[in-house]
Amino acid sequence: MQTLDQQFINNQWVASAGTRLLDVMNPYREERIARVTGGDAADVDAAVAAARQAQPEWQALGGAARAEYLTRLAEALQARREVLMQLSATNNGKPLAEAGIDLDDAIACYRYYAAQAKALDARQGERVSLEMEGVEARTYHDPVGVVGLIAPWNFPLVTSAWKLAPALAAGCTVVFKPSEVTPLPERVLAEIALDIGLPAGVLNLLNGDGEGIGAPLTHHAGVDKISFTGSNRVGEAVMQAASARTASVSLELGGKSPILVMDDADPAQAADWVMAGIYFNAGQICSATSRLLVHEDVAEALYAALAERMDALTLGDPLAEGTDLGPLTSARQRDAVQRYLDIAEQEGLTVVRDGRHRTLPTQGYFLAPTLYRDVPVESRLWKEEIFGPVLCGRSVASEAEAIRLANDSDFGLAATVISGDPERAKRIGRQLKAGSIWYNSEQLVLPETAWGGFKRSGIGRELGPWGLSAYLEVKHVVGPA
Repeated sequence: MQTLDQQFINNQWVASAGTRLLDVMNPYREERIARVTGGDAADVDAAVAAARQAQPEWQALGGAARAEYLTRLAEALQARREVLMQLSATNNGKPLAEAGIDLDDAIACYRYYAAQAKALDARQGERVSLEMEGVEARTYHDPVGVVGLIAPWNFPLVTSAWKLAPALAAGCTVVFKPSEVTPLPERVLAEIALDIGLPAGVLNLLNGDGEGIGAPLTHHAGVDKISFTGSNRVGEAVMQAASARTASVSLELGGKSPILVMDDADPAQAADWVMAGIYFNAGQICSATSRLLVHEDVAEALYAALAERMDALTLGDPLAEGTDLGPLTSARQRDAVQRYLDIAEQEGLTVVRDGRHRTLPTQGYFLAPTLYRDVPVESRLWKEEIFGPVLCGRSVASEAEAIRLANDSDFGLAATVISGDPERAKRIGRQLKAGSIWYNSEQLVLPETAWGGFKRSGIGRELGPWGLSAYLEVKHVVGPA
């Protein structure tokens, strides 16, 4: 068992100022596989100081030079792909196939922002078209400065890539806090920084929890921007901390996303897309389409197809070939989802499949997929983010009713529309209040398209050119022509 009591600051592994050690678990074997420092405010002070010292030279390198480092980072991840898949599956609990998708996503993200960094050079000093004669104005894009990045536990290396890649491309320097639940895959980023010769202080990685690292980082006067992905409760605390110094924030928070199955959909094909939208990563996805709105004409056929597919899923060792669904990432998360199943029983919800009644593996933080139908809109399970393999469905009589119920939510991160008519699906998608809409598809998340939500799902966007803009300030230099 490893004891990881050092922090990565200014390109050196240094002893943490924190004295607490946190357990890192294998969620399948229910065994402690490492202990990691809880971190301390003094660690944050040292990391921020290193980042502030490094930032001017990192910015001065220019986009093309920064792009070279991002490309090398992508290549280093590619070279370690198989090892990192194993490590992610071991620490997070997701099946190897899903861990492979994650690695490919992260690699593509670093490559995309390498290209964006190169393109940024050409945008510097662009002349603005003015009506006033004799005046010249030019546009420049400067990095925000030092940024604090806080990533969640459900997609190690992926969510961090969505933050690190654009921040580094923009010319920012970084203090990065991975989740204390899944720190092992993220640790490789510090090792890669040394391998590729990333300048000292550009990437600082601090292990710890919200108490030891998260709170001091969000309150730190030397941090110009915070990007956080996680729960609404913590996101609100991050926003309050940043507001005290008017620091910029990007927040990717909760979701309660709908999936709409229209009357002209093929129930068998629809069932495959519904399954992918809720049971990938054991439902631990902020964009999980956990509210099923199905037209009454195809409802019975769809529920039958879903039950058949749920029964066929193999639950087991994430490292074993053929495993469809691994354990939840922590005992805490399993217990949180379990409480919702108890609430469903108290509310008298109609069960199609109950994850508590299926035979589960003898070890691991498992919950089997659960499906309720005819769920009232007043139900807590319909309204609240569960973050587990729980799908709530209800029938609708019309397209208009489906759209109305889909939009009747505090959240607006994502949605899926399934219809036999692609044009109809796209038309419905345009009426949904969410940041990402898929039609007749699984959830395709691409580096080129934005990620973020409406309403309580967050502030700002990641990925695409919008992700880069989140780490840039616009400057205009104006004077005589």
